[in-house]
Amino acid sequence: MRILLFPFAVIYHLVLLIRHKLFDIGVFPSESFNLPVICIGNLSLGGTGKTPLTEYLVRLFMKNHKVAVLSRGYKRKTKGFILGSGQMTSDEVGDEPKQYITKFPNITVAVDEQRRRGIKQLLKLEKPPEIILLDDAFQHRYVKSGINILLTDYHNLYTKDYLVPAGRLRDIKSSAKRADIIVVTKTPAVFSPFIEQSLLESLKPKRGQIIFFSFIKYGNLKSVSKSNKLSIPRSISTILLITGIENPYPLKEYLNNKCIDLIHMSFSDHHVYTEKEINDIIYAYNAIIGRNKIIITTEKDAARLVDSPYFRNLENLPLFYQPIEIGFHQRMGISFDEYIIDYVRKNLTDKQLH
Repeated sequence: MRILLFPFAVIYHLVLLIRHKLFDIGVFPSESFNLPVICIGNLSLGGTGKTPLTEYLVRLFMKNHKVAVLSRGYKRKTKGFILGSGQMTSDEVGDEPKQYITKFPNITVAVDEQRRRGIKQLLKLEKPPEIILLDDAFQHRYVKSGINILLTDYHNLYTKDYLVPAGRLRDIKSSAKRADIIVVTKTPAVFSPFIEQSLLESLKPKRGQIIFFSFIKYGNLKSVSKSNKLSIPRSISTILLITGIENPYPLKEYLNNKCIDLIHMSFSDHHVYTEKEINDIIYAYNAIIGRNKIIITTEKDAARLVDSPYFRNLENLPLFYQPIEIGFHQRMGISFDEYIIDYVRKNLTDKQLH
């Protein structure tokens, strides 16, 4: 199948080459802004861990600075610039921005499919941000970010993938040269020098690029329903896992060690659950024989489920979501935090992007 689809990938490759060349020579203009702008993105269709890294950066700066997250708001049913608020649903702003709004009420969250316009709108606010994080914006070259952070999944490095439709890449591999930082996500928690050397040989970073290696940190399960917070059994026999994300493999691997039996219902990335699908989930849960059974979903899926008009059907079930965070392996030399903080400090003082 990949061989059959390869000619279409070649055509797409040529289109992308032309587009990037037009940006490189200035036919398509890239605009800089007088404040720290940090872009978090990838070359693939998803599943590299952009949301946990964005949240990591929010936590790094929100105590001392006014932070804004600007996202496209993928699969939202609205258009244009929207300033997020706690009353908005994922249909209005997208599931990831809704998650940022819920977890970090003291930061600014906005969505706009045109990032340049979105930044200008943010700067017009009565209390404009000091730092802007561009979520999933590596391909949006109309904005010249101060730092470009490129993420790639340890289990599926961009160097070993292919352009769609033959593979999962949405941008050409050579675009990686624009990254200041490359973060390899979802690496093993026990990280050996042998693994590090193997990754470096595969990625072949350009001069000046810094590579960091991260892993997933799993938190305690949290109830999806605010009105019905059921307790978690001490010994879990069966987990019904519900996911609508690009790559559920690491979560499945983690939860496999937390129960006797794991049943997985998988849906497409950013999936919006219908009444039938929610009823299917209920049926699957009730069909599980025995006690000490629970339903676990992701934080993104929880945001979409809560906003569903059919969520009331799930409220009496033991439904939990699995929080995750990103952690970095310790390495020789400068740390990830030091690199980012140094960039922000210099650009808050100088009011210039490098």
